[in-house]
Amino acid sequence: MEVRDPLHGAIQLEPAEVAIVDHPFVQRLRGIKQMGFSELPFPGAVHTRYAHSLGAMELAGRAFDGVFRRDPFGDPVVRRRMRDAVRIAALGHDLGHAPFSHCTEFAMPPLRALGVAAYRPDAVSDRLDQTASHEDYTVAVLTQSSLAGRIAEHFPFTGRHVAALVSREVDAPDDFFVHQGRDYRRILSQLVSSELDVDRLDYLVRDSYFSGARYGEIDLNWLLSNLEWHEEDGGDVSLMLDQRAVYAFDDFMISRYHMFMSVYFHHKSVVYEEMLKRHFAGPARTWQFPTEIEAYLPLDDVAMHAYLRAADDEWARRIVERRPYRRVLERHGDARQVDLTEARRRLDEAGMDHLAAGSIGKLSRYSAMGKKRERAPRIWVIDRSPGSRERRAPLENSTAIFQRYQDARHITRIYVHEADVERARGLVQD
Repeated sequence: MEVRDPLHGAIQLEPAEVAIVDHPFVQRLRGIKQMGFSELPFPGAVHTRYAHSLGAMELAGRAFDGVFRRDPFGDPVVRRRMRDAVRIAALGHDLGHAPFSHCTEFAMPPLRALGVAAYRPDAVSDRLDQTASHEDYTVAVLTQSSLAGRIAEHFPFTGRHVAALVSREVDAPDDFFVHQGRDYRRILSQLVSSELDVDRLDYLVRDSYFSGARYGEIDLNWLLSNLEWHEEDGGDVSLMLDQRAVYAFDDFMISRYHMFMSVYFHHKSVVYEEMLKRHFAGPARTWQFPTEIEAYLPLDDVAMHAYLRAADDEWARRIVERRPYRRVLERHGDARQVDLTEARRRLDEAGMDHLAAGSIGKLSRYSAMGKKRERAPRIWVIDRSPGSRERRAPLENSTAIFQRYQDARHITRIYVHEADVERARGLVQD
């Protein structure tokens, strides 16, 4: 089967893959817009999680083929099962997204209520009573829903194996990813979720294309063609990048950072998210995310819009009628420079209702203040520069990009009722 994609061209699907793509939980993603409320300031951004998932699947196959040009398997059957597993993981990595994508994730139930049987107990013990994430719902769909049976029916692996590539917290059921003393789970997981994964490579280019922003125009093919594998002590196999593509990696990281600051954190998108939070925090809320996973199937953007239209609440009406609070203050800088305490105090003293929102832009979750994030699997760089010996080094030691952008960039904003705009601007002036 062939699927035509505006970014990647013809995407070829094997019959077993078609059976997974056609499953209702995958088809559900057709009803969830990739960029949530971003379609309001960027009206072309109406593409879906479904299209992105197919794109990530396509890139996973390309990345796998590039990484393992130097074939370590020696067995085409083993190679095929590894390739199939990473493609299905890339296809399914967003299965748990809620209506409006990330915008409603704050309202999910505690992880404990969703179920944690697939996780290593030590990995989730400190967040059982915290709000679940879309990744947690993804793991639940892959391990608890009818999709799990569909995967096992068509492939020599289970939904639990797929979930183990989506989340490092999942307890792998066996040694499926081990072959001839090498463990490939790490590198296959890195292709799905890491600092250089197919999820980011697809959504950055796709979101840029459909939003009309140009920050995401990266050298995608050069990055994919320079991926390799590296065997660490103990037999774990990790992702490795050729030194000649490090500058392309830097460009990719900066492009992603700029997409967040200029597109994903756009003030019009942010105010709708804040109004949605006001509704969910109020007495008119009747929406609850189900913890029985099959009941999650009908939840998409259409269902959320229908709920908001029927809700007896000012915030829901404002969202449906496109009547947002208006921005009267915006600050950029470090945490001290964007503090809103004084501005909010003045508005409170004047009895003026307002929404305050903060966004934090970070170049990387891989490196925080110059330190490699704990538990993040290391990506390596190989340097074969002429005239010197071959060298391998951690990615964070092979580029200055993490140090140059190690400080978080904050954006804070205040929004008020449209009738209060002029008076509020006078109150919040420095």
